[in-house]
Amino acid sequence: MRRTSRQINAGGVLIGGNAPVSVQSMTNIPAHDFEKTAAQVLALQEAGCDIVRIAVPDEEAAPVFRAVREAGAVVPLVADIHFDYKIALAAIRNGVDKVRINPGNIGAEWKVKEVADACRIAGVPIRIGVNGGSLDKKLLEKYGAPTAEALAESALTQADQLEGMGFYDTVISIKSSTIKTMTDAARIVAKNSTYPIHLGVTEAGTEYSGIIKNSIGVGSLLLDGIGDTIRISLTADPVREVYAGKEILKSLGLITEGVNIISCPTCGRTRIDLIGLAEKFREASSKIDTKGKIVNVAIMGCVVNGPGEAKHADFGIAGGDGFAVLFKDGKTLGRVEEDRVVETLIEETIKFISETRRSEEMSDDLYGKVISGIQEAYGMNIHAERGEVPEGTKAYAINQMTSLVEKYDTRQMEAILSDTSGIQRIRGMAGSGKTIVLARKAVELHTAHPDWNIVVTYSTRSLKGQLESLISRF
Repeated sequence: MRRTSRQINAGGVLIGGNAPVSVQSMTNIPAHDFEKTAAQVLALQEAGCDIVRIAVPDEEAAPVFRAVREAGAVVPLVADIHFDYKIALAAIRNGVDKVRINPGNIGAEWKVKEVADACRIAGVPIRIGVNGGSLDKKLLEKYGAPTAEALAESALTQADQLEGMGFYDTVISIKSSTIKTMTDAARIVAKNSTYPIHLGVTEAGTEYSGIIKNSIGVGSLLLDGIGDTIRISLTADPVREVYAGKEILKSLGLITEGVNIISCPTCGRTRIDLIGLAEKFREASSKIDTKGKIVNVAIMGCVVNGPGEAKHADFGIAGGDGFAVLFKDGKTLGRVEEDRVVETLIEETIKFISETRRSEEMSDDLYGKVISGIQEAYGMNIHAERGEVPEGTKAYAINQMTSLVEKYDTRQMEAILSDTSGIQRIRGMAGSGKTIVLARKAVELHTAHPDWNIVVTYSTRSLKGQLESLISRF
């Protein structure tokens, strides 16, 4: 269960509460170079970054936020401020969406209040950023080192300071290059406050080691419901941080859209360049809009790990000797030459998204019409009980249904008429005595969807048997 936290708004992106966990990154271009900074922000935005932070070293760099906006960026922007409160004020005047400060290094309390007041008036939240390198000397003396307890106490004390100034839109970030210190500190803050929490292992190293460290630290906290926004700090192109963050959230089931690749580690049976194909497909599919759905694509090295072990995938390929076999729903569809594997998988992905969306739209419409028909038929059933409906009505409906199944055995009919949850949904709303109307209404519905015959079909015999079972319940 996710921890309950208060919610803040950073330039339209909600952090905390029930909002999705957001992914952040930071530019690594000097803020004085407005043009290159704007280009990098746009690249991060294109990669799917939810919030971008920019380090602002002086007041002269503060107009970078306006420049980035004028360049077309719409992603929320955060000003990273140290030491000089005037820089924060300048960033706020230039339209920043969020301010990151460490009140401990801003100086006198009145300077912190200047920032808090300006943020409150502008509706700009503050992120308190605490790490071992900026810990207050008194806390270092108290704990002897930048321990988890020291970091948590520092963050909570500074948050209390802001609340004493009448400022409440605060996010807390406690980072350490030591995984256990970071996770322990985050758990202390989570237990003792309702502030939204920003997660990340700082100074985590190169892309390889950094992803591992953050997957363990950030991932373990998210699994326990702690964390509202994340940054996967890497010594790499900031865009790679975004990809890593999205992948971690997807792996935890916290992102319910995008392409999920299921691929084997390869072995001596592999006769195609599976590693290269998987990476090329990952890059090619990363920008596909999956319309809010997860598409599971299998890229397997051989038939041993093909349709069988990857049958939970929506579709995929299994390698042969210089070619691959395309499969869907556990069934082989055909052969694909190795040089067309990526292209074919992209085509199948786009096709699957289109079919799924169309299927869901039809399903929603179908449910509505069936339920409407059941409601309309309520009176008919009462009349039937009074003997006011001809005896042949039931037999007619059964005959029509049988005819319909034989002619139009489609996925939609399967979902509505033979799926257990579908039957329960309809029976729960209408009662078993009214189910006869379902058969009659289904005949009418074909007219509304004449293109059902091109939808992927299922076994007529299987569906017909289930229909007969359903009809026998009258």
